[in-house]
Amino acid sequence: MAITITPMNDDDLPAVLALWSVTEGMGLTESDTPEHLRAYLARNPGLSLVVRDGSKIVGAVLCGHDGRRGALHHLAVMPEYRKRGLGTRMVETCLKSMGAIGIVKCHILVYADNELGKQFWRACGWSGRSDLEFLQHECPRLEGN
Repeated sequence: MAITITPMNDDDLPAVLALWSVTEGMGLTESDTPEHLRAYLARNPGLSLVVRDGSKIVGAVLCGHDGRRGALHHLAVMPEYRKRGLGTRMVETCLKSMGAIGIVKCHILVYADNELGKQFWRACGWSGRSDLEFLQHECPRLEGN
């Protein structure tokens, strides 16, 4: 079968979540539900990608933007498909797609202890920022959410 890279769609989410759940260094949170991911895909149409070997999903990445800066989340390729340039091709495709709509900079977050992930991103030309510190805060939840 031919390996293809195509936009992620709602029907891909069960297989994508299964891939992410077994990927070392991946941090899934309460934001990574099918409902939240469908909303993300709708807000960023055509940007997130999957790698298919025939009908089997063997790689995926979430890609989106806020109108000013892009972000990539949860890049993963099944171990037996690594070292074929698939992750790099997904990253390059995402960056070109965002550039085409006027996004000039993209960010990623990598866990500090994810050495394999950091090696990959650095090999793709990404660099760290020593002048920034990542902070977060939980949003209040409304009933029913």
